[in-house]
Formats: sequence, structure tokens, C-alpha cells
Amino acid sequence: MQEPNHAQDILEIRSMMERSSKFVWLSGWAGIIAGLFALTGAYVAYTVLGFNPTTIDYQPPQGITFLGIALFALAATPATLLSYTQAKHSHDKLWNATSKRLLFNIAVPFIAGGILILIALTKNMGGLMAPLSLIFYGLALYNASKYTFEEVRIMGVVQIILGLTAAWFIQYSLPIWALGFGLVHIVYGIYIQFRYK
Repeated sequence: MQEPNHAQDILEIRSMMERSSKFVWLSGWAGIIAGLFALTGAYVAYTVLGFNPTTIDYQPPQGITFLGIALFALAATPATLLSYTQAKHSHDKLWNATSKRLLFNIAVPFIAGGILILIALTKNMGGLMAPLSLIFYGLALYNASKYTFEEVRIMGVVQIILGLTAAWFIQYSLPIWALGFGLVHIVYGIYIQFRYK
């Protein structure tokens, strides 16, 4: 008769509890793809649209808001599809109580930040677009991190710091934005892919 493996049983119980309280279906590939889209978007914003804020009262070119919305959709789509694929592969549901809490905790600062950016645009403070998007995205990540990997909290803090730096150095806000949404996402994605997959 085989001896029970208590250590293995405890690990399995812990894994089940973690899956029920944490959203573990984040894909490293989604972070890498989002980072590549962000770097491409920053390039298009600068070279095609001429987006280059130098002061807070900068008037952004036509199409920059549309580009931002398109980048968000392009980044969110593979993240959702890859998370769905991972959950399905593990015979779990993607849409559960944990994912609802995660989405709500992301949505509140994210929507508030989006509205504040629109207000800044209407008040001729377009130079704050990049810093505000970094800050509120960082707040969204930090807020949602209690429902997923601890690394999401670290990435949130990094985004907030980069956003505050971009607000101080408006003339460098686009490269800082590219660093935050591009390079940070790529590094995070590579780390998550090797650490958890």
C-alpha cells in the first residue's frame, strides 16, 4: 500500500485555493504583445501624427485619441483571448467571481483616468495625456494586484513612477510613455512567461 504524500496534497489544495481567489490566467505573451503594440503606437504617434508635447498646454494632433483607443483595443484583445485559452485548457471558467473583482478593481481607476484625460484635452492641457495614462494605468494595476500575481503590483508602481516623471519632464513624456507601456510590458511578459508557465 502506497504511503499518502501529504506535502503533495497540501500543494494541490493550495493551488486550488489560489485559483479560486486569484486570477492566474494572465499570459506573459499578452504582456509582450501589448508592449510591442505600444512601441509601434508611440512610433506612429511621433512620426505619422507629429505628437510631441513640450508643455502642459500642448494641443495634440487630430487622431491621437483614436490611436490611443485603437492601441487599448489591440492590447486588450490578445490578453483576453490568451487568458480564455489558458482557462479553457485548465477546465476552468474565465468569467468567475475573481475575474469580476479583478475587472472592477481595474475599471474604476482606468475609467476615472480616461475621463480626466478627456477633461485635460478640453481644457487645453494635452501635454498631460501621456503622464495621466501612465499614472492611472499604474493605479489600476496596483488596485487589481491583490487578485492576481504580485508582480502586477510592482508593475503598477513602476507605471506610476514613470507617469509622475513624465508629468515633470513633459518634453520627454512620449519616450517615457513608450518605456512604460512598451518596454515594461515586454520585460513583465517575459518574466511571467518563464516564471509561471
